[in-house]
Amino acid sequence: MSAQDFTTILIVDQSPEEVFNAVTNVRGWWSEQIDGNTAQLNDEFDYHYEDIHRCKVKLIEVIPNVKIVWLVEKNYFKFTEDATEWTGTKPTFEISEKDGKTELRFTHVGLVPDYECFDICKDSWTNYIQNSLKKLITTGKGLPNGKDKPQTENERKLSAK
Repeated sequence: MSAQDFTTILIVDQSPEEVFNAVTNVRGWWSEQIDGNTAQLNDEFDYHYEDIHRCKVKLIEVIPNVKIVWLVEKNYFKFTEDATEWTGTKPTFEISEKDGKTELRFTHVGLVPDYECFDICKDSWTNYIQNSLKKLITTGKGLPNGKDKPQTENERKLSAK
């Protein structure tokens, strides 16, 4: 990981196990348009949001209640010159206990400011982690995107094009 990789931290009252279970419920916080499995080592899933963003993800490290690492095997962005920008990057979820609370540190390893998508991706990840995933952890209901259900300002703008 480099200091430039996008990182956001969430602190909740729930247990590491509850946080882990929420993170692996990708349909519950990121997107309803997920095909495949999202919880076990070597699981693979396809993410799809309209004709704006598609990617194929493989879980390459899974330590229950501690860490999950995804590898973006393929990526397509409609809105960047290099449509494959995320390919080879590693969204990483690290879970730890701190002072009776649970910390979730999300780092998208390889998502750096040099990327054309950085600002849009930073804003989107911040929403999905700090808003949707946090709601899923704390209330049992997240705010994933879905067909005709953009959740971020960028998704609304890009969907309108």
